Amino acid sequence: MDPSAWDVAASVVDPELPMITLADLGVLRSVGEDDDGLGVTVTLTPTYSGCPATATMRDDLDHALRAAGWERVQVCLELSPPWSTDDITPPGRAALAAAGVSPPGPAPARPAAVPLRLAPTRYAARCPRCGSDRVELLSRFGPTACTAIHRCRACAEPFEHVKEV
Repeated sequence: MDPSAWDVAASVVDPELPMITLADLGVLRSVGEDDDGLGVTVTLTPTYSGCPATATMRDDLDHALRAAGWERVQVCLELSPPWSTDDITPPGRAALAAAGVSPPGPAPARPAAVPLRLAPTRYAARCPRCGSDRVELLSRFGPTACTAIHRCRACAEPFEHVKEV
């Protein structure tokens, strides 16, 4: 049996966090096949408005779905409701930790107006290597805008932590 459009789209990995699929990251919202079976429409919610990885996600989805046999691929962005780190699935969190990236804790409650807070992570990050909570913040910004760099005081290993949003 051929894979469904959802299965193909759900297998595409995130360009910035390649250890996790778009589905497990929670940005893949829906996949619908056209009645004629030749087209597919995918809906994505980027991790934040203006995320530079969105174009690569779109291109990777287009390529994967066309390679699987769909002739027409449309990728739409949906910004509401906004993506949250709570949208990362348990397998996605496990994949992050297995790759040495500390998964986020629970996102804070969303007020009607979202205040801009440029502060360190609100969650007590744990070392993904040894599990210790004895960590220190080295940099609020990691290789991607959604991560911060920490170092474990127990095993001395640096690691990325996904910020809660």
